[in-house]
Amino acid sequence: MASIKQFQVTFDCAQPERVARFWCEVLGYVVPPQAQGEQAWSACVDPSGAGPRLYFQRVPEGKAVKNRVHLDVRVGTGLVGEARVTALEAECARLVELGAVRVRLLPADEDNESCLLMQDVEGNEFCLD
Repeated sequence: MASIKQFQVTFDCAQPERVARFWCEVLGYVVPPQAQGEQAWSACVDPSGAGPRLYFQRVPEGKAVKNRVHLDVRVGTGLVGEARVTALEAECARLVELGAVRVRLLPADEDNESCLLMQDVEGNEFCLD
């Protein structure tokens, strides 16, 4: 059986270009030329080619419930305690300026380090981890 090497993450959304621009800013991705312009979809790609493509498709219905799958944006890797929380809060402030919403800090416990629960410009949950 063949092993899958590539995948993309697809977002259903009302405004594909707006959501794509947000995630490009968050991740340092770029919108490829074929995904530019007013249409029912947009995309963003990792310019290094290492990360997955993100695809944004217009759908008529709005978001109704909590995501069953979400992205973890890894900004605190290797950090613990206050140093980790400081890094998470700094990135949170940057993303709020881009239109994200800070939901709450999930403090460290015996199994996990702290992370920040957030929402993107259309209310999709993600974590700063």
